[in-house]
Amino acid sequence: MTGPAARRIATDGVDGVELAAYQWGASTDPPVVLVHGYPDTSAVWHPVAERLADRFHVTAFDVRGAGASHRPRGLRAYRMSRLEADLEAVLDAVSPDRPVHLVGHDWGSIHSWESVTGTRLAGRIASFTSISGPCLDHVGHLIRARLRPRHPDLPKLLRQAVRSWYIAYFHLPLLPALTWRALGHRWRAFLTGSQGVPGHTPYPAPTLARDAVTGTALYRANMLPRLLRPRDRPTTVPVQLVIPTRDFCVTPVLSYGVEHWTSQIQRRPIDAGHWVQLSHPEEIASRIAEFAHRVDDGSRHSPDHTAHPI
Repeated sequence: MTGPAARRIATDGVDGVELAAYQWGASTDPPVVLVHGYPDTSAVWHPVAERLADRFHVTAFDVRGAGASHRPRGLRAYRMSRLEADLEAVLDAVSPDRPVHLVGHDWGSIHSWESVTGTRLAGRIASFTSISGPCLDHVGHLIRARLRPRHPDLPKLLRQAVRSWYIAYFHLPLLPALTWRALGHRWRAFLTGSQGVPGHTPYPAPTLARDAVTGTALYRANMLPRLLRPRDRPTTVPVQLVIPTRDFCVTPVLSYGVEHWTSQIQRRPIDAGHWVQLSHPEEIASRIAEFAHRVDDGSRHSPDHTAHPI
């Protein structure tokens, strides 16, 4: 198979950011847009995109601050509103007249939720597959509802808080940058040794350390405002939650209560770690394709896993 077609997408934001995008498949096929997380680039999606290319028109792009995309300065440049504007520019460029099947992983899923639950891109998203990245507003409500003595989910929330230690670390000055620059060269060994990622994948990108340092702005610009002052964020977009059960970053408790915000949801647990699209690309591609075809066929669906009302 030939490699993806590369293109540049100019955003309409005040900072004039250009995004690097990569495309597979025929433009007449149903559109799928893949959004990567932290500290990744679009390369993390290549194995999945290659498996979808015979059925879909697939686009993966480097988010602002990562890979070959522009790296604006300042926290304001990494707020959710800017990320949503970037996604809008991508949709305008690759599928202006047809709703896309949106797929997000990690931070790519977190900031995709902003569009899935908002009005700016209403009607532009046909379905959403979320992997290891909750809506921060939903998590804020979840914490308020369950963070009290004797609540049965409290131990799970506390274990998740311990696993999220790096979020507080990323708010510190200088130390995250020093850590990534000193240890970034060991990232591939970490992925292959403990995450089940094959050593021949195109990820991590050569820009890893720089991407990781820049990307800490995502946490500092968005985490506390959303968690401390959560908004009501319902959606009518059909949602598929792919939940890696061995994810060391995002445990299943962070998906509890999503049924409160949408009635069109299915849960798909998978025995895998955080970078499931690299360790299990065939299975992830299959789940994306099945869900997209089901939505395009107009089939109604119901949750296939235990619901967790908020």
